[in-house]
This record gives sequence, C-alpha cells and structure tokens, in this order.
Amino acid sequence: MDRFDETEGKRAHDPLYSPRRAARATATGFPVGEHGEVLAGPVIVGAGPAGLAVAACLTICGVPYVLLERHGCVASLWRHRTYRRLRLHLPKRYCELPLMPFPPSYPAYPTREQFLAYLEDYIVTFGIRPFFRQAVVSAEHDGDFWCVRTVDGGGGVTREYRSKWLVVATGENAEPVVPDIDGIHAFRGLIMHSSDYRSGEDYRGKKVLVVGCGNSGMEVSLDLSNHNVHTSMVVRDSVHVLPREIMGLSTFGLSMWLLMYLSVQKVDQVLLLLTHLMLGDTVRLGIPRPSIGPMELKKVSGKTPVLDVGTIAKIKSGDIKVFPAIQSFQEHGVQFIDGKTESFDVVILATGYKSNVPYWLKEKDFFSEKNGFPHNSNEWKGKNGLYAAGFSRRGLLGVSMDASNIADDIVRCWNDFGYERHKSK
Repeated sequence: MDRFDETEGKRAHDPLYSPRRAARATATGFPVGEHGEVLAGPVIVGAGPAGLAVAACLTICGVPYVLLERHGCVASLWRHRTYRRLRLHLPKRYCELPLMPFPPSYPAYPTREQFLAYLEDYIVTFGIRPFFRQAVVSAEHDGDFWCVRTVDGGGGVTREYRSKWLVVATGENAEPVVPDIDGIHAFRGLIMHSSDYRSGEDYRGKKVLVVGCGNSGMEVSLDLSNHNVHTSMVVRDSVHVLPREIMGLSTFGLSMWLLMYLSVQKVDQVLLLLTHLMLGDTVRLGIPRPSIGPMELKKVSGKTPVLDVGTIAKIKSGDIKVFPAIQSFQEHGVQFIDGKTESFDVVILATGYKSNVPYWLKEKDFFSEKNGFPHNSNEWKGKNGLYAAGFSRRGLLGVSMDASNIADDIVRCWNDFGYERHKSK
C-alpha cells in the first residue's frame, strides 16, 4: 500500500481533495485516439470489476488511461447475465475492490443488486468514465506500442488506440460455453444457457434439467426447486461441495486461516471431515468427489469448490434429482450414460464461460491460444507492457490483487517515462 501514502496525506490535509476530482484531471484529460495518437497512459480492455479496479488504482496515482467496454454499461455480466437470487459466494471483506470497502450496512454476503450498487458508487467515487460500445477487434504490438482497434457498437465507426501499456481485463467469463452434445438440435423443448436464466417463477409446472453442478448449476437448481419446479441436475464430473459456512464461520475464511499453520493436505483433511459431518457423503447422492482435496485441487488446476447454500438438502429430500452425464438428446427428452431416459420441457446449460482473448489479442507467449488465460494462472505481467487482470481464478479477491500489482508496475514505468521525457526537453 506504499503507493497510496501521498494520497492519504492529501486526504488528511486537504479538505477539498477527492478521488473524483483527481480522476477528472487525469483519467479523461487526453485525446481518445481516433487518429492513432499515442496515449499518455495505458489502454484497459473491459469495464468489469477488474477493469474498474485497475482504473481506480491508476486514478489515485495520477496516471491517465483509456477504459474500453464493448457493452453499454459496466459489469455487463453481473447486470445482464446473472440470476436474481445471486449473492456473493464469499464474505464481503474478500470481495472488495481496492481503496473502497463495502458499506457497513451490507450483509456478509451482498446480493446481486447490492454489488451492482457498490460498483456504481465505485465509478462515481473515482470518476471512472469508460468508453462504452467499443468492441475490441484486434490488439497487437508493433515493436513500440500496442495498437488496439475497436468498432463502435452504435455506428460502426472504427478507432485505433496506441499505448505503451495494454491491460486485458475482459475476465474469465466473457463468453458462455455451449457444449455440442449428440442430438441437441433435435430436442423440441427449450434449451438455454444459465446466463439467460433469471428466476424459477417462469418455469412452474415444467420439468427442467440443469446441466452442470458448479456454483451456478447448484444455485439455479435450488432456485427452481424453491419455485416448485420439477428439477433435475446433471453431474458430469467429480466435484467438491463444501458448506458455505462451518460453525458460523466462512469456509473460505476458515481455510485461509488454517493455511497459515497447516499444509494444504492437512487443511483439506480438516475441511473434508467437517463437510462430511455437515453434509454427509455426497457420493451417495450421485456427486463423487475428486481424488485430491479441494484446496489442493484449486491450487493445481484452478477448479473452485462449490459452496452449498441449500441444494444438498433439496437433493436429500428428493426435491432435486441427480442424473449422470448425458449420452444424447431426443425430441422430448434426454438419454443418460446409465441408459435411463427422461422427458424434460426445459434444459438449462450451466456449463460455464470462457475467455474471448484469443479472438482479438495477437499475442501467443503470455496468453494461451487454447483457453485465453495466461499460461501460468499466477502471472499478471507479460512482455512489452502487457498485463492480465482478473484471470487468476481467485475471484474478486484475485481481481483486487491483480489490479494493485498492475497499477504499481505501470506507475513505476510511467514515472520513469515522464522523467525521461521531461529531461529531454
């Protein structure tokens, strides 16, 4: 937090100082770059939590930037692709963006609406002004600068932005993943991705199959069941399901505390023992566990354990049925790999999201062409001023850490660049 010492001094001694005024003076006071001007600061692609966090950190240090967003609002995933019952899965103290805590009045697990309100307050506090409806179609390094080309979603106008720094903040969940399952196009019922699901009240009286048992699949299934929908869920792979809280404590917070004193393997043993006492044997419910523990699996593969908020109880009571992987779709139903066939009216694909970086970033060393993530999930800095924000598979906590690291690095470079430029005059 050293880079904020000067700012804290201003806050303490200057009653007229505000981050919003600083933002207006630095973040938006330079050309947009319609004609290929070299920008004074970095280009940030994506105005989700990661992009906003980087923008705020740069603003507070007086570094200008351009923030590009393909949609017409910030945090479009949260605003337009989430179900109504969504809450943050981790306590709010682990989900704060840099420099601004959640309001004390918020509950431990803020709702979707509260998180969106927090982001709106965040952009006002730091004077963040994204350029909306700027879809990035390509970004490549020409040997000196990053050349970022966009198309205006409103009028089709193309622009080029050039900068020494490029921050990729489009995130892990840019595009829905729709698997190609045998016979899926023959199914005459409704098939939709969970990104289009809002509430179970629209499906009362119908038979609905949720494909996927991650956090989204579990919560969509729970929401459907709470609305008296005939709900079934497909469990394709093994997964760790942990209670969201253990003995009144956040499971995530408890695991972080235990990791300060015990090895990952020991922590996993403790978590699995406590989970078995609280949830029972999930294997008997049709939900097998991986061979390695939840924290170790997260460390080696980035796969996040599911935090249960009531779905397991619904499965135990029979309100939610569990099926194995799908063999194929039929006109009015689904055949599973165990040979059973069941009819359904609606299929909801809770099959996750993917990065869209390979579609527009012309770079292969840092980002993987296969999945659009940095080759090493812990890396946030590439070559030639390239950065990744929000790709660490550590949720909003990882977003804040990435943003702080990226801002630190850009501020050092920007100050050195400014000093050399001033000295050459």
